Amino acid sequence: MTPRIRRGSLAAATGALALALAAPLASQAQPARDAGIAAPRGSVAFADFDIVRASIGIERDQAVFRIQVAGQAGATRPRETGRFAGSEVHAYVWPTTLDSGLVGFDPGQGILALAVTFHPDFDDGAPGRERNRHIWHSHWVVLGPDPACGPAALKVQDLPRDRHPRVPGDWPGVPLMISSPDLPPVFSGDAVEVRVPMADLPGLREARFDGVTAGLKVNGDLHAPLLSVAQVLDVASGNLSLPGRVAPGSGTR
Repeated sequence: MTPRIRRGSLAAATGALALALAAPLASQAQPARDAGIAAPRGSVAFADFDIVRASIGIERDQAVFRIQVAGQAGATRPRETGRFAGSEVHAYVWPTTLDSGLVGFDPGQGILALAVTFHPDFDDGAPGRERNRHIWHSHWVVLGPDPACGPAALKVQDLPRDRHPRVPGDWPGVPLMISSPDLPPVFSGDAVEVRVPMADLPGLREARFDGVTAGLKVNGDLHAPLLSVAQVLDVASGNLSLPGRVAPGSGTR
């Protein structure tokens, strides 16, 4: 069964995220002692997207991004439609306070997030490994608000057409602020994990983060906004205030 949209939650969470990025971080959900975010079980109907813990930890020379759910991580996927327009994307997402310039886009373009996604109707891999519609895979995405997506809704930022923006080397050639790094996610029972070289993430130790499960949708008219966050399924903090702190060892059980 495909999860249904939660527009009220989307609007409330996006508003909280805007406040969190503009002010000192505070949250009703408190980070656990190891700096991960513990979330209540049973907060959403779909166990595969019901976050019980989100964390980013440092192990030796790697950053470990991890989301644990009440069900089986990665087991629920969107249905194939045979069309790009209007197709759906399922995602496990870590929004952060890191700058968009870190992964090769122009600085200050929005909310930089690591996302593990599945979308059976199109490919968006980096040059040389384009085909990825059949597997869960990782992206860096830059998120920002757009009223065209819904009240206080977020989208993957569209690339401006009136200038020549900076794009990373693993940009898949779509008109979006999205990169396709070679960072294969690992699913194990109730958890999904992505390991990123620390050398690629200067400033990560001081960053803040949250955990989100979400559904995105391609615009049926294929116009901007091309890819909107249509479904917020669960938020680790409860309000997208990015309370998580990065700490050694917090990416593992």
